[in-house]
Amino acid sequence: MDFCELARERYSVRKFDSRPIEDEKLQKVLETGLIAPTAKNYQPFSIYVIRSEDAMAKIKEVTNCSYGAPIVLMFTYDLAEEWLNPLDPSCTSGQQDTSIVATHVMLQAAELGLGTCWVNMFDPTLAAELFDIPETEIPLLLMPIGYAAEDAAPSVNHTTKRPAEELVFYL
Repeated sequence: MDFCELARERYSVRKFDSRPIEDEKLQKVLETGLIAPTAKNYQPFSIYVIRSEDAMAKIKEVTNCSYGAPIVLMFTYDLAEEWLNPLDPSCTSGQQDTSIVATHVMLQAAELGLGTCWVNMFDPTLAAELFDIPETEIPLLLMPIGYAAEDAAPSVNHTTKRPAEELVFYL
């Protein structure tokens, strides 16, 4: 499958089966995140692999969007490590860099036959507190990861796309 086909076929999995993820697959997914480009190569992100029984109980306090996945990845960025644009200090790289990393992870998982779901519906302040995240780190997103349940399916919005004319402009 070529990259465009992989990107088109990948969908947000909202129902996982109980199969564990093989260590080799998890390591490849994480490795792919670690090679993602970041501004000035500052790498201001962290990936927390949440999989212990205690950690998964905490995730259920933070969100009801873990969908039965055996692992949830929490992506954070560190305010003290992100690049600051010298032309506009309000423009920083932490959220962008971390989103690039998460996208690499999400697409590598799909190539390996794993499902993911990008979750923003959680309380980042509570997540930071429950997982004892350093004060300068901001939890940005959660990503349940695992094998899709047999009856999992894309949402009805999966293939609904606005026309290119509304989104792409040639100047």
